[in-house]
Amino acid sequence: MACSHHHGRGEFAAAALLTAGLALSACSGTRTSDIFPSLGGLPSWFTSSGDRTAQASAESTASIDEDCPAVNIRTGASTLAIAAKTQGATANDLRYQLSFNQMARQCTLLGTTVRMRVGVQGRIVVGPAGAPAQADVPLRYAVVREGVEPKTIVTKFRRFPITIPSGANNVMFTDIEEDLSFPMPSLVELQAYVAYVGFDDLGDRTERPVPAKKKSSPRPK
Repeated sequence: MACSHHHGRGEFAAAALLTAGLALSACSGTRTSDIFPSLGGLPSWFTSSGDRTAQASAESTASIDEDCPAVNIRTGASTLAIAAKTQGATANDLRYQLSFNQMARQCTLLGTTVRMRVGVQGRIVVGPAGAPAQADVPLRYAVVREGVEPKTIVTKFRRFPITIPSGANNVMFTDIEEDLSFPMPSLVELQAYVAYVGFDDLGDRTERPVPAKKKSSPRPK
């Protein structure tokens, strides 16, 4: 899969120049076949989150690890560059950039429901403009049935803060979505399912608050 870049908070084409200078590996470890194709290869950061995982395994009626959907990075969402300004930004305006290092997934079958866990490990690299004491990591998880007409089966969004210590050049982050559940399809159809992850800085910024209901005025007697 080709590398692609997603730039939030304004166009930031110059970030690509800085990316090369910082030697980021935005696409390293993103091929499912090279990561964790079976439960035996799951990384410690993914399995150590495991109280709920152990409980789910104990309750599961069948293991579908071999049929667990592959996990890939969504096109255009492999990195996220945050600049100090939104217009006319240059490489020197980069505050920090997010990228992925590793991914992992796990599936169990609970009755007729597939419970899928997807985890990511990534890095925050500080730019020339200096990062704030805390950076936001906006992640979108989705299970999609690919085909002529792709269909989103389930999607989850989360935004969480990561502390950047003073003087640090980069910081690792880890996140695990514990419950991408969906009804078990036929095994043939399940082969078309793919789990995607990606940075989505607009994920919760476009949601409009529900307007408050106006109190009705009492009718004059």
